[in-house]
Amino acid sequence: MSLPHAILTALLEKPSSGLELTRRFDKSIGYFWSATHQQIYRELGKLEQAGHIRALPAPVPVRGQRKEYEVLPEGREELGTWVARSEDPKPMRAALLLRMRAAAVVGATGLRAELTRHLALHQEQLDEYLTIETRDFPPPRRHTEPDRLRHLVLRGGIDMERFWVQWLTDALTELGPE
Repeated sequence: MSLPHAILTALLEKPSSGLELTRRFDKSIGYFWSATHQQIYRELGKLEQAGHIRALPAPVPVRGQRKEYEVLPEGREELGTWVARSEDPKPMRAALLLRMRAAAVVGATGLRAELTRHLALHQEQLDEYLTIETRDFPPPRRHTEPDRLRHLVLRGGIDMERFWVQWLTDALTELGPE
């Protein structure tokens, strides 16, 4: 249910075409809620049919022209209702942790290399988040609520990546050399 809400959020931030949304997802929302180009277009159709968004009128109608969408009052209301709704945390699903559990019964051959690879990927993501923080939230901190909320989302990503970097470092130390 969250993809339509992610799209409504992105469109409220800036009316966009499906292609622009896909690009924006890759640079922001996609860090914590990913979607393919096809999924985004499918949801845009559903949101338009539900009366939550509309395609902006083109200045000059041209066949094959990209549609740019904006959120209607009903879409804003739906998003506000969703934000206020109570939702329990979902159980974590991590294939790496399951792989480690399986290694306990079939042997850990190759596991160290995979942990090392994951450590590098999490370190790379952490570095990217820290670069974004430096670029988008330099001191002195902005004091508007939207800026504080966006920064808190980024800080959540930073903290999760720091957790994985530390946990993987500890796991590799615990496993010792192969």
